[in-house]
Amino acid sequence: MEKLVDRNQLIGIVLLMCMWAGYMYFMPQTPPEKPTPVAPKAAVKTIAAPNVINDTLALKAAFGDFATAATGTSQDIVIENQDTKFTFSTLGGSIKEVVLKNYSTYADFKAGVKKPLVLIDDKNSSMNLEIQTNKGKVDLKKLYYTTTNQSTIIKEGDSTKVIFKLALADNQYIEQIYTIQSKGYTVDYDVNLVGMDAIVQNQPAHFYWQDNLKVLEHDIAENRKSAQINFWNAKDDEFDDLGANKSGNEDLNVADPVKWFSFKQKYFVTGFVAKNQPLSTVNLKLATPETDSSIVKTVEVNANLAISDLKTGKGNFRFYFGPNDYNLVKNVTDGFHRNVYLGYDFVKPINRFVFVPLFNLAESFISNYGLLIIVVVIVLKTLLTPLIYKSYISSAKMRVMAPELAELKEKVGDDQVKMQQEQMKLYQQVGVNPLSGCVPMLLQMPILMSVFFLFPNMIMFRQKNFLWASDLSTYDYPISWATNLPIVGNHISLFVVLMTLSSLAFTYYNNQITPDQPGPIDMKKMSYVFPIVFFFVLNSFPAALSFYYLVSNVVTIAQQQIVRRFVDEDKIRKILDDNKVKYHANPQAAKKGKFAQFMEKQVKLAEENRQLQNNDKKKKK
Repeated sequence: MEKLVDRNQLIGIVLLMCMWAGYMYFMPQTPPEKPTPVAPKAAVKTIAAPNVINDTLALKAAFGDFATAATGTSQDIVIENQDTKFTFSTLGGSIKEVVLKNYSTYADFKAGVKKPLVLIDDKNSSMNLEIQTNKGKVDLKKLYYTTTNQSTIIKEGDSTKVIFKLALADNQYIEQIYTIQSKGYTVDYDVNLVGMDAIVQNQPAHFYWQDNLKVLEHDIAENRKSAQINFWNAKDDEFDDLGANKSGNEDLNVADPVKWFSFKQKYFVTGFVAKNQPLSTVNLKLATPETDSSIVKTVEVNANLAISDLKTGKGNFRFYFGPNDYNLVKNVTDGFHRNVYLGYDFVKPINRFVFVPLFNLAESFISNYGLLIIVVVIVLKTLLTPLIYKSYISSAKMRVMAPELAELKEKVGDDQVKMQQEQMKLYQQVGVNPLSGCVPMLLQMPILMSVFFLFPNMIMFRQKNFLWASDLSTYDYPISWATNLPIVGNHISLFVVLMTLSSLAFTYYNNQITPDQPGPIDMKKMSYVFPIVFFFVLNSFPAALSFYYLVSNVVTIAQQQIVRRFVDEDKIRKILDDNKVKYHANPQAAKKGKFAQFMEKQVKLAEENRQLQNNDKKKKK
């Protein structure tokens, strides 16, 4: 199921297409030093948390053979690496809290508080791992695991292992192992049921994860549209999602096995990967709270794990808790990079293989992110100069031919079919293809649309300031008010205002050098409408995107001014006149292009249809 776009994105796409169609009509800070990887640090803290069930019979009834592990005192084990702090608990052998050391919430950032971002904690996130025993179901996350010796925490090279063990006998135990690298955001997770065949039945283990997604970014409405559950269909090797660009409640039973799932917010993602047999009988749920503005959405996943894997040492899984950065998530597992939305299929390769590497390269030596955008625009526009030049030459030819076209219009009158025939003859005589200027500009349209999808998903610009914008990953709002107004909302983005003005200036410039075209609609006047409408669409988009379009407009105007200085329209006029003389001297030698042949065929068909209609009218009379 391809990700759906919301109303603003859909309007934006249509406007982009209209703007380019109109255009073609008229113009037939030093990057932070990477810290040295450090070995994970471990700390153990004891917290008194006795189980509320004290009755021995009740414990046996509820936990069966595991009743002795149903009471105890929980301990916290803290493992830190270069990027993340993980807190584990002996109650359940669970991940209790994950803190991203190099990030902070938008609220803390705006308040100037340097506070690391808590991605999950035990107040908002809970997991269950339930197995079927001979005496009933037992949740392994409600049992206490031992941490009585040094083997609980093992350092192996650049990684640290945290081992939670619950033993019933010497060769009969449950083991949960977490492996954390010296840097990064992944945690390898292994579950082993050793010697449990006589106790644990051969039924799938049930895994459950619920998380109340916290507000991490500005504008909760946009947060909620970005929050969704993604998953990978293991049968078809396809990406799918639930709740994309929606703010309501969603519920989905996945018929096929699932390789991984993730809880994706705008710039952060948590995920669970099955390394061996995929998850089965998967149910996904999304709920949007009506009154609690501290929660973006509540997400839930119910799934079955293959019990055979847990019993044979193949219960190998992986967690990811970190930024939704393409360069990081692409290494988690197959298809996990799809958590970063790069647009429709026809623009996705441009973003993946052009824009993402180009921005990464620029970021490696440019610390100012506004300047970074300017450099990227200049590089792209320079590479596209041949297309700009070819389009301008085609436009110049049409300007040179404008007087002759006007004469034809005066001679033919309002007969559109006849006018098309005469135009095609003239184009053939002078050797001009009226669409030759459209094709180069059409080739640039995917680039324009690529950035429209890319910028709202680029964590690179998160909390990076430029000029008056404190955070380029959200809209700038130097002008704001308390009440939400229709369409415009509660703010005006100054970057969008400047982008709109540059679009209007660009349109005005094109209209001055473009001859009037016959038709029922004055397209020159209509061309001024699109930038105004586009203002309302981009007003709530990231400031980085608006600034990109602003710079792109300015560079394009300057580029065309430079190209114009190298184009001699008198010389073009002479070439067209020479072509016309050669045509009249030997009409048969003139080669017709595919476009000319197609247009002639269409004109003939139109003429034949008109004659048939006239004949029918005469017969009726």
